[in-house]
Amino acid sequence: MNITLIRTNSNHTHFQDLVKALDLDLRIRDGEDHAFFAQFNKIDMIKYVVVAFENEVAVACGAIKEYSAKVMEVKRMYVKEDKRGKGIASLVLQDLEKWCIELKFEKCILETGLAQPEAISLYTKNNYQRIPNYGQYEQVETSVCFEKRLV
Repeated sequence: MNITLIRTNSNHTHFQDLVKALDLDLRIRDGEDHAFFAQFNKIDMIKYVVVAFENEVAVACGAIKEYSAKVMEVKRMYVKEDKRGKGIASLVLQDLEKWCIELKFEKCILETGLAQPEAISLYTKNNYQRIPNYGQYEQVETSVCFEKRLV
């Protein structure tokens, strides 16, 4: 597997294309709750994006967005369906974490859904700890929130 990671921002065309595929998948998984979650997943103005390429084809992405002074929120994690189970998401996530540390952030937080067991497995495997739902997800029974201390 020949994976190359690039750091960019949300203006990157390959990132935008991958996010469109992600949103189609989430629309199905989230069902009637999709509009609620979609409002928190806008990609304009995201400064920190990682796109994974396999043999020059974009296959995965992820992003981080400042949540507070020392905390970044992981957003828009996605791997093309035919590329899942190969560790690509972990590579993207680990590069995002490394970037957080370089930017002097101390912790990553994120929200995912019960309808996304692959995501829950990814974060657990990468040493994220489940936390009480935060912010807009506090009262959302289908949300699962995680954090990871980086320093």
